[in-house]
Amino acid sequence: NIRFWSFVLLACTYVGCNPTIGDVVVDRYSIPILCPREVKSGDYVRYHYNVTFQDGKTFDSSYERGAASVGQTGQGRLIAGIDKGILGMCVNEKRKVTVPPHLAYGSLGAGDVVPPDSTLVFDLMLLDMWNKADLVVTETVSSPRDCKRSVKRTDFVRYHFNGTLLDGTPFDSSYNKGQTHDSLVGEGWLIKGMDEGILGMCVGETRNIIIPPFLAYGEKGSGKEIPSQATLVFNVLLADLHNPKDDITVENQVVPEACARKSVAGDYMRYHYNGTFLNGVTFDTSYQRNNTYNTYIGMGYVISGMDKGLQGVCIGERRRVTLPPHMAYGEQGAGKDIPGSAVLVFDIHVIDFHNPKDSVEVHVTHKPEVCNLTSDVDDLIHYHYNCSLLDGTRLFSSSDYDNLQDTVLGADKVIDGLDEGLRGMCVGERRTVIIPPHLGHGEKGATGVPGSAVLHFELELMDLQKGVPEGYLFVWVEDAPLELFQAMDINQNGEVPIEEFGEFIMLQVAEGKGRMKPGVDPEEIIADMFRNQDRNKDGVIVAEELKLKVEEDKERMHEEL
Repeated sequence: NIRFWSFVLLACTYVGCNPTIGDVVVDRYSIPILCPREVKSGDYVRYHYNVTFQDGKTFDSSYERGAASVGQTGQGRLIAGIDKGILGMCVNEKRKVTVPPHLAYGSLGAGDVVPPDSTLVFDLMLLDMWNKADLVVTETVSSPRDCKRSVKRTDFVRYHFNGTLLDGTPFDSSYNKGQTHDSLVGEGWLIKGMDEGILGMCVGETRNIIIPPFLAYGEKGSGKEIPSQATLVFNVLLADLHNPKDDITVENQVVPEACARKSVAGDYMRYHYNGTFLNGVTFDTSYQRNNTYNTYIGMGYVISGMDKGLQGVCIGERRRVTLPPHMAYGEQGAGKDIPGSAVLVFDIHVIDFHNPKDSVEVHVTHKPEVCNLTSDVDDLIHYHYNCSLLDGTRLFSSSDYDNLQDTVLGADKVIDGLDEGLRGMCVGERRTVIIPPHLGHGEKGATGVPGSAVLHFELELMDLQKGVPEGYLFVWVEDAPLELFQAMDINQNGEVPIEEFGEFIMLQVAEGKGRMKPGVDPEEIIADMFRNQDRNKDGVIVAEELKLKVEEDKERMHEEL
């Protein structure tokens, strides 16, 4: 009768079962090396057994039924011989307990299965033991050197675990699933024992947690893996920790001594970063790509925690920003690299930032005492320069070349910001010029210049040749002679050949009365001017052919109107 024998080790409830306590024979034939606890009276036990008569004939087995037996010692709920014979057992211990009739079923026996006055031999294996007075037992296996924060109630945790029964039988592992177990603490999401056992843990700490059945899954167990009334043993590694009320945290700040400006919403920033989880594992880094991350801040282009953490920084500043999941990638995570509900740690180095409304910033570092002329549009200038990024990275320098750098201002020969920064300078003046990217090389950058880079120029003006307006080859600095042709016709023969014309123009320049276009060969200018005045192309200019360009422009405008 299988159903009947499923209760063979529980106390008899029928008349005549009132055994007298006597000795039992115990053979402890397999004892584990480690035995932190032995069964005492009042403990609950879960064990497997085979029961035979003295002739070796089996009449009951928990193995055959596929379920271990559970009972409490010292309370009369087991037959007297087992109540005595199981005391002192260790989990995973095997022992044979020989029970005489008077400590088993006595002179009455048990139905037609156990004859009267039968000696019974129990082969026991103890799987589990606990007591109602038991508490959750925790043991720290390893802990990090630095623990700035530990688990409290209402925190959200992510942890890895290996779960076993008290006898070492595994029932679950987050490692096998390839993902952490994520849960709120103290809100009923976890079994009570885990809610208690994980309190006080630090990220990176490994802890063993032993949970008695009544603080685990109790009588119901859980699925096929966790039987009824099972003590659970967890080896837990805390991977992550935050609270739903957390804001970002900023630490490890290294702020440069000179900080003229701090970033605000709407700025465009270039920065390097290392991204890690709380346990130090890296998930991304801009350094490996050898490119900064470039973005507008405070406008929703990046995750909200980073949007906030990048405001109020200085150029060149380093800081660590820790983002709770609800200010990062939330419960969904991001791709394969960032799991759901992950706290992210960014170590940031701000390379530069600017605002689309920024203008060129000029700082004069040296100005000569005497300054009669300043550079302006159309002027030809020669200058020294050093160009770098705001973090000090050197890009270009005029010292790399044999000759000074030269340009005609306003002629679209250099980037707009540099053209503007070179204006208004005296020869010998030195200045630094900060150029935002929209007045530099823009989002695409240039050879050797990263996209969206703010540029830092050190400038020194070495030479200045005043220019002429666009479209002109020569201008009068003073009023032209009233009788221009007569002044030009040096030998007064009524004709001006190119030699005489050139001599006159060069005299005006030498005396400071006129100015030729700088940067162009004077002979080319004179030849070009002469061709323009020699209307009939006969090689000489006569009075009727001579007109100033100003007069020609006035006549052309009149004709167009």
